[in-house]
Amino acid sequence: MRKPDPTRRIAVTGLGVISPVGQDVDTVWENLVNGRSGLRRITRWDPTDLDCQAAGEVDFDPTGWMDFKAVRRTARNVPMGVAAAKQALADSGLEVTDENRDDLGVIFGSGIGGPELLIDNVEIRDTRGPRAVSPFFIANMLPDTASGQIAIETGIRGLNTCIVTACSTGTNCIGEAAEAIKRGDIIAAIAGSVETPIRDIAYIGFSNMRGMGTPLPGEGLETTSRPYDVTRNGFVLGEGGGALILEDLEHARARGAKVYAEVVGYGSTADAWDLIQPIERGNGVRRAMQIALDRYGVPADEVDMINPHGTSTPVGDLREAQAIADVFGDHTPDVLVSATKSMTGHMMGGCGSFEGLATVLSIHNQVVPATTNTRVVDPEIAATGLNVLTGASRETRVRYALSCNVGLGGHNAAVIFKRYVGA
Repeated sequence: MRKPDPTRRIAVTGLGVISPVGQDVDTVWENLVNGRSGLRRITRWDPTDLDCQAAGEVDFDPTGWMDFKAVRRTARNVPMGVAAAKQALADSGLEVTDENRDDLGVIFGSGIGGPELLIDNVEIRDTRGPRAVSPFFIANMLPDTASGQIAIETGIRGLNTCIVTACSTGTNCIGEAAEAIKRGDIIAAIAGSVETPIRDIAYIGFSNMRGMGTPLPGEGLETTSRPYDVTRNGFVLGEGGGALILEDLEHARARGAKVYAEVVGYGSTADAWDLIQPIERGNGVRRAMQIALDRYGVPADEVDMINPHGTSTPVGDLREAQAIADVFGDHTPDVLVSATKSMTGHMMGGCGSFEGLATVLSIHNQVVPATTNTRVVDPEIAATGLNVLTGASRETRVRYALSCNVGLGGHNAAVIFKRYVGA
């Protein structure tokens, strides 16, 4: 245990990912930069009767990352989280040893965990009787199962926390991991989240909520998600997530680690307004972004990019645009907005970690991916000054970049990353 130090610098030293646009960092980045969508027609069940028939599915083999017996017992989200975490740990070069395992942490979340195990075991009880119900399903369906399994798989015994804040989960995990390192609780952490929400009952629920989108007339299902576009009419679900290794910069330097970026800001707020709709002018996420800027003195006029929540819903996109404009004022048109949900769909609790990872890669590579499918920005959004990057990705200076998310329940979170220049 070390003493708290608010000036302690936090490095991102490793990345891992399982997503609709790739299951390794290099593939994900290539697809994001080239605008290749991971959206397609749902294959796991017949979506014919639903308006939204697209999803960001992942063809994932869990047995490459976990023991076959453990895979059989657990929900789909768990091996995905383990895979992302193991990738990130390997990428970082950070070895878990008897000497450091108590000083390393896992802050890894999920919005809903693995409810399919509950659904499946209810069906088993009804068709085969109570004795056929799995004795393992309860421990393996919880939102914190992934964080626990990651610790088992890696041997990390320090701070282990699962954050559950719906679609803000991954962003909160990154921010809270950085704060835990500043507090001196740990020297490094696996921070991330994962979600696997592509079930028919979820689609039915969101469809009845009138939240799901449909593709552009006469075009493919990959156009279903088009954030900020004048024709946007709802989101589409994706699955997966990401993991980032956050580390005390001095510790990272001492072991010669590669540094992708630094975490320099974090804010988290509640709307205290409505469980579904964001508050007027996105005031909750506005406050989260402002806190992230103010807490450690990030200059707002040096933020060059935002990876927003950008779900492609009529109300949500507008209120987020208003919030960004209220935070950045005259600087708003100078900030490039890259909404990667246009290619991945909405990974729910997994989206914040994936988008944080994508934001780090933008800083590291000095390239901003375009918002695929967005062709004509809604005039009401354009009037806020929001600069949605459309068409092609752009090589450009990215000094600071912000990633923010909004979750059901009125949760909001924002993290800010800074380019690492070795100083």
